[in-house]
Amino acid sequence: MAYLLGYIYADGNLGDYPYFRGKYVSVCSTDLDTIEKIRRWLKSDHHIIRRKSDWKNGKDAYTLRIGSHKLYDSLTKYGLYPRKSLTITMPKIPNEYIRDFVRGYFDGDGCVNLYKTINKNDVVIPRKLGVIFTSGSEKFLEQLATILNKHIGTKPQNVIRNWTAFQIRYSTRDALILFNELYKDSEKGDYLER
Repeated sequence: MAYLLGYIYADGNLGDYPYFRGKYVSVCSTDLDTIEKIRRWLKSDHHIIRRKSDWKNGKDAYTLRIGSHKLYDSLTKYGLYPRKSLTITMPKIPNEYIRDFVRGYFDGDGCVNLYKTINKNDVVIPRKLGVIFTSGSEKFLEQLATILNKHIGTKPQNVIRNWTAFQIRYSTRDALILFNELYKDSEKGDYLER
């Protein structure tokens, strides 16, 4: 559930619609497997909605939307709320679940870059590995960077302002530490397969 909380922090949405007397939790991804997994974990029989991409080579997006006052209210206790993107802060997570939360957040709003070159014999040579966490909330990323430094052993990082969001970036040494720490002892299926 810590993984799921992290994923919802990244790619989830809470909606409170008093005129419908409804409270909804939605998660969205271009990875159908992830949305199906979340539906199983929540023991939901709600439909998964597929939205075709507007871009020629873009991926379709999949959304699971669950109407549940109980689920909505439980997530608000962990710091989630409607229109959270720009103002979220790190929730209080017990230390033993930090890795799971961060892995869930990374699967939603993280990315990996592998920088490589091709030598004169057309052999691809990996040069550098990069890991990036993105958020609309600068405060959240500051807190995340502190937690990663304290609990995982990465070097302290400054938050960088990108065009429309904020990022913390880790290069090869710290990227390898993150992969080793975030994925150790996690069972297959408790993370984005790719």
